[in-house]
Amino acid sequence: MVRSVTSVYDKQTCYIVGEAKSPGNNPIMKNYHSFFVGFVVDSKNHRIIDAECTSILDITSRFIQSIFVGQSIFDEEGVAEEIRTRYYGSSQKALIVAYKQAQLKYKESLEV
Repeated sequence: MVRSVTSVYDKQTCYIVGEAKSPGNNPIMKNYHSFFVGFVVDSKNHRIIDAECTSILDITSRFIQSIFVGQSIFDEEGVAEEIRTRYYGSSQKALIVAYKQAQLKYKESLEV
């Protein structure tokens, strides 16, 4: 029996994951050993339409999602500045690094 899968995301979207290390005393590192941020990007306009991260508190993932959704995956300085001015968790630097790594993976995917 074949199950029908209903797609939540349009076919023009792609999924990219960025990874970084958080400070050793961070509960995320103790649970997951790395900090991951997953991005769903609209390939037509390069906008982030969804994001989620490894976190201990649900509010953290929702807050990080509010920073990224609607942003261009290419707006490196704008996004990094928004993280620096709005997110004061111990994973702030890791969040920026994970975003930049995901951005790099996305750029490489466009060159294929």
